[in-house]
Amino acid sequence: MSKKEEQRKIREEKQAAARRKEKFNALALKVGMVILIPLVLSVLYQGLFSGPPALPPDLVGDADHVRGNPDAPVTLTVYADFQCPACQSEWETITRAWPRIRDDVRLVYRYFPLDTHRFSFQAARYAQAAANQGMFWEMHDILFATQQEWTLVGDPTALFDNYAEQLGLDLEQLRADIESSEVRAKIISDQQGGIRAGVRSTPALFINGDIVQNPATPGALVDLITAARQ
Repeated sequence: MSKKEEQRKIREEKQAAARRKEKFNALALKVGMVILIPLVLSVLYQGLFSGPPALPPDLVGDADHVRGNPDAPVTLTVYADFQCPACQSEWETITRAWPRIRDDVRLVYRYFPLDTHRFSFQAARYAQAAANQGMFWEMHDILFATQQEWTLVGDPTALFDNYAEQLGLDLEQLRADIESSEVRAKIISDQQGGIRAGVRSTPALFINGDIVQNPATPGALVDLITAARQ
């Protein structure tokens, strides 16, 4: 065999090997898609349908966080972001008014983390994970009370863990729940319900399903509740 023929043979073998590799990659891609598509659809299905329903503000579901009188004539639904300064001020207003309205109010908190706040979704995850251990309102209050502390750090995880320890929560369980699809689904469903109800900023307050102007003082909130009872 001449040198030229030998070079041609080597070239043909390389071309044949390249074609075989191309066919193998195409087959692998098809097999991968067969496996991947059901997986993606499964994740989408879980995200869309496995979470609690996105309820309007005048309806209270089993997954909602409620305090006050469960049979009260007034339902006060709050859509809020734990990192929102205005939400922290509204929390203070509600806290100061609470002794005067708690017998007449069913207070419902719903998550509405904003993309403009770096840690709001993470804070919501911690609150919902705490709820799995029966400590939602305790974590809710700590997150708002310490807002100026954890919003100024580069990573608030250690602080959030410290709050959980103060509440006596099981940290191992808490961390597992924080990453769970169920926790995420609850937060997303609250957001979706708020968007459908017309929430465009936080905090957004609804009394018996009707959006109201945010009360600037505890007395103003008491007046709103009193009027809603009549």
